[in-house]
Amino acid sequence: MKKNLTSGWSRRRFLQAGSGLLATSALHFGYSKTALAKAIGQALPQFTALRPAQKGILTAAHWGAFEAIIENDRMIGVQPVSDDPVPNELIAMAPWQVYAPNRIKTPMVRKSWLENGPGSHPERRGRDEWVAVSWEKAIALVSTEIKRLQQDYGPSAIYAGSYGWKSTGMLHNCRALLQRLMNLCGGFLSYSGDYSTGAAQVIMSHVVGSMEVYEQQTSWPNVLEHSELVILWGCNPQTTLKNSWNVPDHVGLEGFAQLAEKGVRTIAIDPIRQAGAKALNAEWIAPHAYTDSAMMLGIAHTLLSEQLHDEAFLKRYTVGFDRFRASLLGEDDGVVKNAQWASKICGVEAETIRQLARDMAQKRTMIMAGWGIQRQHHGEQPHWLLVTLAAMLGQIGLPGGGFGFSYHYSSGGSPTARGGIISGISAGEAPKNAPAPIPVARIADCLANPGKTIDFNGRQVTYPDVKMVYVAGGNPFHHHQDTNNLLQAWRRPETIVVQEPYWTATAKHADIVLPCTTSYERNDLDMGGDYSQLYVFPMRQCVAPQHQARNDFDIFRAIAARLGVEQAFTEGRDEMLWLKAMYDNMKGQARTAGVALPPFDMFWQSNSYIRFPVPEANKQWVRFADFRADPLLNPLGTPSGKIEIFSQRIAAMQYADCPGLPGWLPPQEWHGSPLAERWPLSLNTAHPALRLHSQLDNTPLRKKHAVANREEILINTQDAARRGIRSGDLVRAFNARGQILVGALVTEDIRPGVVRISEGAWYDPAEPAQPGTLCRNGNVNCLTVDIGTSMLAQGNCGHMAQLEIEKYQGDAPPNTAHAMPSGVI
Repeated sequence: MKKNLTSGWSRRRFLQAGSGLLATSALHFGYSKTALAKAIGQALPQFTALRPAQKGILTAAHWGAFEAIIENDRMIGVQPVSDDPVPNELIAMAPWQVYAPNRIKTPMVRKSWLENGPGSHPERRGRDEWVAVSWEKAIALVSTEIKRLQQDYGPSAIYAGSYGWKSTGMLHNCRALLQRLMNLCGGFLSYSGDYSTGAAQVIMSHVVGSMEVYEQQTSWPNVLEHSELVILWGCNPQTTLKNSWNVPDHVGLEGFAQLAEKGVRTIAIDPIRQAGAKALNAEWIAPHAYTDSAMMLGIAHTLLSEQLHDEAFLKRYTVGFDRFRASLLGEDDGVVKNAQWASKICGVEAETIRQLARDMAQKRTMIMAGWGIQRQHHGEQPHWLLVTLAAMLGQIGLPGGGFGFSYHYSSGGSPTARGGIISGISAGEAPKNAPAPIPVARIADCLANPGKTIDFNGRQVTYPDVKMVYVAGGNPFHHHQDTNNLLQAWRRPETIVVQEPYWTATAKHADIVLPCTTSYERNDLDMGGDYSQLYVFPMRQCVAPQHQARNDFDIFRAIAARLGVEQAFTEGRDEMLWLKAMYDNMKGQARTAGVALPPFDMFWQSNSYIRFPVPEANKQWVRFADFRADPLLNPLGTPSGKIEIFSQRIAAMQYADCPGLPGWLPPQEWHGSPLAERWPLSLNTAHPALRLHSQLDNTPLRKKHAVANREEILINTQDAARRGIRSGDLVRAFNARGQILVGALVTEDIRPGVVRISEGAWYDPAEPAQPGTLCRNGNVNCLTVDIGTSMLAQGNCGHMAQLEIEKYQGDAPPNTAHAMPSGVI
């Protein structure tokens, strides 16, 4: 029987709401503000899903939803929305983002490119003069270049993947808008995968039939009720859960706080004793960097040899365990992968490994794994082995048991609400002649080596000759590995366009720079809760666009007009009409789900957000429960329909660096490699606590974490003492790929032989455009290695490098990472 959407409403309430809705239909016909406010005030109480703002203008960012406080047309402060259980200080940087001194004020063109045309003196990128031009001129230059390259070389000449975290918002999604434009203009070279989970998302599709890393997790209420042991393997959720791809609901942070309050036993496996582990009072096991796979094999052997594994589960729900058993026992290579063997590699005592296996088998265990362990050479192996361990324990699909790869990201496990979903603007369909995408982390290799062919997940990819790179909402000079290698590759394209609010290093190394607005200078909509889909937030324009900045939608619309595709690009809608269409679509879904919402005009004028109800059943949702209940009716998306501990499909690819069975494959760089004799310290590139990757590095939050005005480096007391380094010292960290200047923080909370430098510090070369020069701000990717994880996934290895450190001698050089380019005001 279809549910009556007005059930529970009195006739009086229904008529009151109806009169309000009729009144709002006059919004576009001159209805007085007083009458409008009265009509809205009468109608809104009927819509119980709405949450009104308290004192400011509602908007949102990757780090939370909040109200912007405005005085005299300026943003002066913020206030978190009342529903946020764990707001953080990152939202307080919104005014600074708007009025940052290093905003790009006007369209700019590199002088050599402007005077001599595309391809002129690419070696001057990063140190050439800049020339201010009008928007009309800038749009003409960009559109002419797109047209020229499409006509002369075709879509493969333009790389417009524009990877990056962009700003929140479903309309001004610059990546989707850029791709929409390029698809309408003939196509472009795009990418596959991402930097976050490049290896894991590919291997998991073969092992459990889905990406898994972005799937909903067993709900937090269920974990809190049933989990007896929680393993945090290579993650620091108290840091990473501050942010989300859309707008965070911060339920995950609340879940971890309740986990600590309940006193659930927690074990953190990480070379660093993270602040989050301390907050959870977690036991700390510190393996050598990049040796997780060996430690997992030692655990697996203990489960097998002590008959703690669940043979019945393995027979019914997996394939290939017989081969894995043989490998553990050394029947294939003569090497028994027991705890003693693992201990020699990972540095964890053999008895600690054995006891961990026993504890995991005796308790209802949830393994919560991070993604850093797969951003390494052979990064496919750790996640594959973690699933294998969970299968041996036999708890997959049980309340509070199994594994999860998203508890540390965007509040995986936050129970899913019932309502509607905002669908963003579409990138459209690629033309038939559009080139195949390249693995995203291979972009520098692609730029430098046109015509090169690589293996990728069972097929081969040949790099095209890229003539133009268009970056919008991304920051390659901060998220790509081996910055000096990128610097060389960056010189090959004829034209580089960057669309950006700030003078990042990527913008400084462009040919054409287009200043776009921050999300606080335009109107938009976004979801709150990547997994819960709990909220819909209006992102109302808080202040006028600064300087000559334009909205992303308007920039691409202007280019589309020059290229003759404006109507197809806009579909006849402006900003507010697009938002209304998105809202109306979501409103229809909510109505079907039994949630009544007002018309768009009333919603927008009310300065309210939407909170959808969460069904009680969703609070006890268990991942893989259906599969466990009946694997025949609910098969996984693998060839066998089961968990594939051995993958025949991968084995058929015959990749030496990723065979059909998970195991320990020594990485190119680690403490046991020959390189370690020259570069003895292993690098850990953690997520920063007070920014999102490189976002917010140009704000006053730096003062809370920077040491000696540089990115900090965590050094164990023993390693520091050998080198005469103390906390607060300037330190040069270096290897064969580059050198950076960092500030020392000496601590016992990091394993000897490992140093930590958070990713995301803006690149600041002492000698601009000179590869190998000292980065004065501590951009860690000057040190990381740019190779694929394997021929299977071709993911990035941003979590891996061997290096050396020394106390910096001489006067401290200036840090100009956040300064305007020379000669630009």
